[in-house]
Amino acid sequence: MYADENVIKIKHDVLYQVAKLAFEGKLQEKKENIQYDLIPGPQPQFRCCIYKEREIIRQRVLLTEGQTLYGNSDENVIQVIHSACEDCPISAYTVTENCQNCIGKACINACKFGAISPGRHRSHIDAQKCKECGKCAQACPYNAIAHLVRPCKNSCPVDAITYDEFGISVIDEEKCIRCGKCIHSCPFGAIGSKTFIVDVIEALKAEDKNVYALVAPATEGQFGPNITMKSWKVAMHEVGFTDTIEVGLGGDLTAAYESEEWMEAYEKGEKKVTSCCPGFVNMVRKHYPELADKISTTVSPMCAVSRMIKAKDPNAVTVFIGPCIAKKSEVKDQKIEGNADYVLTYSEIRAMMRAKEVTLKPNDTSYQEASIYGKRFGNSGGVTAAVIQSMKELNAECDPKVCQANGAAECKKALLLLKVGKLPEDFIEGMACEGGCVGGPSSYNDQLSTKKFRDELLAQAGDRGIHENLENYHVETFSMHRE
Repeated sequence: MYADENVIKIKHDVLYQVAKLAFEGKLQEKKENIQYDLIPGPQPQFRCCIYKEREIIRQRVLLTEGQTLYGNSDENVIQVIHSACEDCPISAYTVTENCQNCIGKACINACKFGAISPGRHRSHIDAQKCKECGKCAQACPYNAIAHLVRPCKNSCPVDAITYDEFGISVIDEEKCIRCGKCIHSCPFGAIGSKTFIVDVIEALKAEDKNVYALVAPATEGQFGPNITMKSWKVAMHEVGFTDTIEVGLGGDLTAAYESEEWMEAYEKGEKKVTSCCPGFVNMVRKHYPELADKISTTVSPMCAVSRMIKAKDPNAVTVFIGPCIAKKSEVKDQKIEGNADYVLTYSEIRAMMRAKEVTLKPNDTSYQEASIYGKRFGNSGGVTAAVIQSMKELNAECDPKVCQANGAAECKKALLLLKVGKLPEDFIEGMACEGGCVGGPSSYNDQLSTKKFRDELLAQAGDRGIHENLENYHVETFSMHRE
């Protein structure tokens, strides 16, 4: 989406190689060969030498296995690949060729830390001494000092990225909300996420387990106008999944139970925030912990469908598929009982499909397990629309005002207003990604291209209501709340 095409190719090649070997049962035996297969040499393909390239591949293999890389927190699914990060410029401020090597030396005089010294042709900034105050850039009469903001740091909505003394990016565990924006912003491909590919493949190969694919509501439209939920159902069966369920059904479940929570809170004059976006939930808990009790206790659509399946099949293993990195955090960090066991992004499931020589093929729209409201959970504002619709279907005397926070910046603003008691709305729908889940960091297609196809597919969803749709399922067999 944002990353350079070469970075994406390297990532996908590693995912495919690991998936292929895992299916063959030869991963531990041959995983060291992947770096040599992809970087045969003797000429480097994208770095200074083949040895650094191979080390980066080796680190990516470890990530694909779900392992923690050196220098990273074991708890965070998002990891920095040090060998790739080393190529990023260390200094935030650099002297450009516009420098006239003037006599006045305003830049040197402005620096209070002795970080700038004169050079033969231009001034020089010592990155080890520079405190990044920007005084030199402000003082230069030729605007010859540029401020280089690293893409990873610039993309992080919660200022969770800093650098160590060697210029390697460091992710602050206490601040990171696992949104994944930094991953696709880095032009060196130096940030990635742990994957569950090997775990899922081992589950698929196990004879005593039934593995279910849970496909995110944001999926429709991502792969064109003819790739339907039925397309996914067929493809996942070919990969080896027992069955496939669209998580839009979970959207219906979440809307039905969240509407009850909202109505109760509305009567009491209490404010609530949504719980379906794990990036938003992480933001609340880490940056506004005093508001944690405002988070809805209704579980996410992913968890709802997982619980429904597990209530019926005790041997079930559930795997969520979508564009979200934070969903990995919901599984790993939040540890909600009955939630999905694993999460795969589109690139990860496509690597598994490629390893099994399976492709998504055009199909009809006859498989419709969710209402249009559940399907639109993947869009910003979709949760609000579904909850309000549920209230209408229940004939509730409730007309709440909802702040639809679209993207991390709007989420922060809304939560700050709620914290200081100045939020005019009754509830907050928080989506960490702009546009909602369809704008997730691991989306297959850009939002503009997706929208047209998505609208075409969702227009065929039917007109049944949320509660009418849920009459077809045994919702009494599992809980829809965290506690």
